[in-house]
Amino acid sequence: MKDAVFIWSGGKDSALALYRVLRSGDYNLRYLVTTFSAAYQRVTMHGVPKELVEAQASSLGIPLWPIYIPDDAALTYETQMHQAFVQLKREGIQTAIFGDIHLEDLKLYREQQLALVNLEAYFPLWGELTNKLVQEFIDSGFKALLVCVSDARMGSSFIGREIDAAFMPALPPEADPAGEKGEYHSFVYAGPIFKKPISFSKGKVILRDYAANTTTEEDTLNYDSKFWFLDLMPAPTN
Repeated sequence: MKDAVFIWSGGKDSALALYRVLRSGDYNLRYLVTTFSAAYQRVTMHGVPKELVEAQASSLGIPLWPIYIPDDAALTYETQMHQAFVQLKREGIQTAIFGDIHLEDLKLYREQQLALVNLEAYFPLWGELTNKLVQEFIDSGFKALLVCVSDARMGSSFIGREIDAAFMPALPPEADPAGEKGEYHSFVYAGPIFKKPISFSKGKVILRDYAANTTTEEDTLNYDSKFWFLDLMPAPTN
């Protein structure tokens, strides 16, 4: 059994991949590794606060290894990820596990970065049909909702929507069921791998426009700049 870490976003692909890994018994999962915005203490792109990811880790029974990334420093991301993997390697980690499905460039990048520190990468969902993966996620008893939605590809009506039996039939015809084209990101709050559901409350829905991050007219034309976010918060305690 190999010592491994799971690169955890808190969303549906991570949850389904982790479910498969746990059922296989092939890996000793030592940590969940999650990147957070250093400024906002939220999962990068998903926008989920760190407290809810900590609640996921606690319910899963796997320690969280947070990595904090400055929002304005792309090179810092690569450096900090490299430093984290070096430290994990020193702790005996052999494998990093990802929930990626179809993005070949991203898979190659991950493999190259891990090779620098002599770690292997494993992708339990790689190359599978996304509609079947989403159906497997639903059939397995997971519960999740959309916390980030592309305005151009899906629209505001999908923000906060549950990933359930009615989800895929309601998607726009051109949308990938698993959001592989950047259509959406999700937050998983219950399922067979959790000891108990994650308690949370829903806050405001916010539209953010990232057009200022594009550098050329071509970038602007090929870039989803507007995203709807649902602000999730830990449920208040009495």
